[in-house]
Amino acid sequence: MYVTPLRFIMRSHTPTPSSMKTTAYFELIRGRADRAIIKDEWIERAITSPVHEIAQADGRIRRWTRVPEMDNRYLRVILLPDGETVHNAFFDRRFFDGQAAS
Repeated sequence: MYVTPLRFIMRSHTPTPSSMKTTAYFELIRGRADRAIIKDEWIERAITSPVHEIAQADGRIRRWTRVPEMDNRYLRVILLPDGETVHNAFFDRRFFDGQAAS
């Protein structure tokens, strides 16, 4: 079975130009079409003004924010234990009204 190399699946993406700290994983995954639409300002909003927050067992922090510009969808941002380095960010279909799915 032939597997398409990841570099052909991912859209090109330049590293985040803002002052936001990110992991290499975040920069790689951000090239996906469903992640490329996420704006830095929305991620920063989740970091500074979350509507909900959960600390994971491994020390990472999950924070959510509502994004009115995207039909009020909720953006989940995963931070490293330092509370400022972004490891992942995506629209969370299972989050609603302050209730987070496990």
